[in-house]
Amino acid sequence: MPDLLVAAEATAVWRELGRSGAIERCSGPESSRALGELLADLDSRHPVGVVLSVCVQLASVIPLLRTLAPGGGRAAEVFEAALSGEAVVALAATDEAAAGSDLMDLGTRLGQEAGGPRLDGGKRWITNAMWADHLLVLARSRETRHFTSFAWVLLPAGRATVRPSAEALFTGAGIGDVDLGDVGLDADHLVGRPGRAMAEFVRAMAGERLAGGLWARALCRRVLRHTCRRLRERPGGDGVLWDNAAVRDRFARCLVALSALDAEVAAAAAGPLRPTAAMLLKVRCADTVDLVLSGCVDLLGAESFRDGGLASLRAETAMFGIAGGASGALLQGIAQHADDLLTEVVS
Repeated sequence: MPDLLVAAEATAVWRELGRSGAIERCSGPESSRALGELLADLDSRHPVGVVLSVCVQLASVIPLLRTLAPGGGRAAEVFEAALSGEAVVALAATDEAAAGSDLMDLGTRLGQEAGGPRLDGGKRWITNAMWADHLLVLARSRETRHFTSFAWVLLPAGRATVRPSAEALFTGAGIGDVDLGDVGLDADHLVGRPGRAMAEFVRAMAGERLAGGLWARALCRRVLRHTCRRLRERPGGDGVLWDNAAVRDRFARCLVALSALDAEVAAAAAGPLRPTAAMLLKVRCADTVDLVLSGCVDLLGAESFRDGGLASLRAETAMFGIAGGASGALLQGIAQHADDLLTEVVS
């Protein structure tokens, strides 16, 4: 029953954001300030899974649908429904046939047959899949391993088979695996310009990484405030734990990490986010969240392992180092830009 209640909470939050105009206000160009304020508010009131559910739609789904909507038809209709909060759309990109960091090898295929277009394959670890009204699927339209070999398919979620892939963690995110076994499509399920899907997806990922930075900053600040308050309340020696120099030193290191993340997020929000800067921000988020959550769990000790405590939050927030691009893969990409990055630093 608790899982069902949180699932209802996630869809109710999305509807309310639509009714209030927050979806439109926080998902358009120059919306980073409003988005940051909204994510901080959601993080303070809802479980991680619910915030993840909203974040993916605001940062990726809505911008993608906005790009696809000018073509009219199904994309425009679904965009308007999502913008009003009346429809939940799951972005189905991560593929069962390839590593999440190597979408060029994805195996979900869009084929043209005598009876019309057909979609065949599977997607894994898809946020909002469990209660989506529509699926926006990234599919291979040609066998050539090239950026132009991909297309968007927008279809009713009922055309696919969905099963849960994360139930113990991320409650409220609706994470599921999607089976697209030889699904017949109507012509209007094919949306967007041919050959543009991967480029549009990569552009959306930059926005999602900025949103991740805004959320990570708010989450770390909330956890540090809670930890600081508890350290000043809990007895230790002749005073409280905060009086211990080693405790303050560990806490200060967390503050330094948060300050660096704050500066990087501010820089990213100030202008166009280049691909390399987006990768740097993504890795910074993952490292900062890990350092802050691990530090606070250690500082609060056994208290962190209560039901719903910081230890559980640390397990869930490990996603910052995996979802949207694993840190290891991103570091490989960053290393390829070493000369450019070093030149920028020197100049």
